[in-house]
Amino acid sequence: MGSTSDLKIMEKAAKLLNEFEIPFEINALSAHRTPKEVEDFATHAQERGIEVIIAGAGMAAHLPGVIASMTTLPVIGVPIDASMDGWDALLSIVQMPPGIPVATVGINAAQNAGILAIEILALKDSNLLVRLKSYKEDLKQKIVEANQQLKEVKYPFKTN
Repeated sequence: MGSTSDLKIMEKAAKLLNEFEIPFEINALSAHRTPKEVEDFATHAQERGIEVIIAGAGMAAHLPGVIASMTTLPVIGVPIDASMDGWDALLSIVQMPPGIPVATVGINAAQNAGILAIEILALKDSNLLVRLKSYKEDLKQKIVEANQQLKEVKYPFKTN
């Protein structure tokens, strides 16, 4: 993440990865304030066993793109609402030049970034795939149950 102020958003991904028992790192790295540290992280990530990088940043939000330019690992960008309702970060992350892709989730959508990372990892881990399918089935079940509860809500003109 670009700074520790982003932790309140990025911890949604961390909690999900932790729930799935996937080892992960959390770092505060700034593309503008600590470029050498960003380069060291990006160029040595694969050596350390990292397979997917989730990078969150707000405002100019160059961190995901800079990391993507320095590695062949998949990078998932999380635009963080630090100004302009997060639109500046979203556009900075999603508008990458040809050859330097960054998969981009919605503004503040670190949980979706975590799910996408798990989906990527599950391509080669059948046990993880089974757990992911169960997780998604649970999400579906929550909506089914919510719809059942909504049937009990009464209004004079409600027809269902």
